[in-house]
Amino acid sequence: MSDNQSWNSSGSEEDLEPREEPGHPVGIAEFSGVLSKWTNYIHGWQDRWVVLKNNTLSYYKSQDETEYGCRGSLCLNKAVITPHEFDECRLDISVNDSVWYLRAQDPEHRHQWIETIELHRADSGYGSESSLRRHGSMLSLTSATSGYSATSTSSFKKGHSLREKLAEMETFRDILCRQVDTLQKYFDSCADAVSKDELQRDKIVEDDEDDFPNTRTEGEFLHNNNGSKEKLFQSLSPKGINGIDFKGEAITFKATTAGILATLSHCIDLMVKREDSWQKRLDKEMEKRRRIEESYKSALSELKKKSHFGGPDYEEGPNSLINEDEFFDAVEAALDRQDKMEEQSQSEKTRIQRSSPLPSGDIYSSSGSHRFSDKVEEMVQSHMTYSLQDVGGDANWQLVVEEGEMKVYRREVEENGIVLDPLKATHSVKGVTGHEVCHYFWDTAYRNDWETTIENFNIVETLSDNAIIVYQTHKRVWPASQRDVLYLSAMRKITANNENDPDTWLVCNFSVDHDNAQPNGKCVRAKINIAMICQTLVSPPEGDKEISRDNILCKITYVANVNPGGWAPASVLRAVAKREYPKFLKRFTSYVQEKTAGKPILF
Repeated sequence: MSDNQSWNSSGSEEDLEPREEPGHPVGIAEFSGVLSKWTNYIHGWQDRWVVLKNNTLSYYKSQDETEYGCRGSLCLNKAVITPHEFDECRLDISVNDSVWYLRAQDPEHRHQWIETIELHRADSGYGSESSLRRHGSMLSLTSATSGYSATSTSSFKKGHSLREKLAEMETFRDILCRQVDTLQKYFDSCADAVSKDELQRDKIVEDDEDDFPNTRTEGEFLHNNNGSKEKLFQSLSPKGINGIDFKGEAITFKATTAGILATLSHCIDLMVKREDSWQKRLDKEMEKRRRIEESYKSALSELKKKSHFGGPDYEEGPNSLINEDEFFDAVEAALDRQDKMEEQSQSEKTRIQRSSPLPSGDIYSSSGSHRFSDKVEEMVQSHMTYSLQDVGGDANWQLVVEEGEMKVYRREVEENGIVLDPLKATHSVKGVTGHEVCHYFWDTAYRNDWETTIENFNIVETLSDNAIIVYQTHKRVWPASQRDVLYLSAMRKITANNENDPDTWLVCNFSVDHDNAQPNGKCVRAKINIAMICQTLVSPPEGDKEISRDNILCKITYVANVNPGGWAPASVLRAVAKREYPKFLKRFTSYVQEKTAGKPILF
């Protein structure tokens, strides 16, 4: 076999190129559609137009914006596609420390997206058998056929003995090829000579049988004694055919093959000796690589955990990856930030003077006439009966906070794992009346001045002069989900039966349903039943002096029954309630004192 033949048998450039077979196109069509993408903990899931093309996943804010360029893209060659364990519509796509959280509209669409992504990855040739064929090296295919190839010479830079033996093998091959050619010529000449001699011998035999006189010379006669045979086959002598020394060529051929065998044996010995060394080096490198891969995976895992701590897997939910301690720390840190922002903006709020006309006290004497009036009256009577009861001696109520005149009690109640702890707070505030406290608590014109947890609110419906339906969303405190609440707020005045007893002012807020404020998937709808109950105590002034704010004291009872919904840990909810309710009560009562200072007393 010639050298050219051996090289061609190893492979050709045609084998390295991808081939398109009939019915099997190389590329896969573009795939696109709407997926929900997790943006951040403030905006949550947002619909995006996602396009899969040329093994690249890109997303746009909407389909109309595709011509303006994508907002982000991922190459899928090294991407890891992970269907979510619990959410049947969700899939996560990660490349190193970049993770896209995506949700399809249903499990079928998610399966379709995953299947199409895998088809694109397979068609791109990444990690497939076809990619090895397309990117194979010609040198790697031919290195075994030549001792002087680029691969073999670079592989044995330190193995001088082995390289020299390979060079010897190359020389022996050249010599052997020339010797084979020479011997082949000799054998061809011998074959020609034998054919000619057989023809001559046949003629001589025919002459003998016919008794024709022999005209040959003595030295050429077939039956001559002694040298006649040698004369006849003179052309077969060792040096008679083209001057070739057959014996010498045979000896040289034997020496060449012996040299080749000896050199091969030497090469085998050298490679056997170096095999142990190579194996040790390989084992050492494999162990080193294993340790590096483990370190990389560990570091990548930690990085993902830190960099994607704000991802959807770490927010409040039934399968949240965040534990209770981390949840509480995150909530507390977020509340601290809100408090600092509120302190900075408080000075600006106090400069804004708001006023709204004060309706006469008569409108608060009844629940009015509207479709919820019976429910309002029921709530008012319930609070007047039970909320004003003293809880100091009740073992079910725990005193959780006591600061001066303010005391906060809590009764621990859980239902289906959700904290429903009723809370009751009592407080005494000088210089304000119950009417004033309830007015500023009920009137939405002042809501943003003292309420720091509300993101926005609006009045859904005005039922009467003293009853409204309000929808409000609260600021999100990550990792807890955002809450909203829809409630009816009514303000009432309960006249005392005994003239020596003070009148009672009350604001009750309780959850209702309304067609114009249906629950949405972005917020967890909380249920509330809250009452602010106030009574004004007046101490007689000295002499003929008029009653001043120094003579009045407002006794406040604040009760709250809140069902937060969702999946926030019970310990976190209780800790937040213990922290936030006293702060709210002090902040609100201080605000009322500031707003009423120097103004006529509103009884």
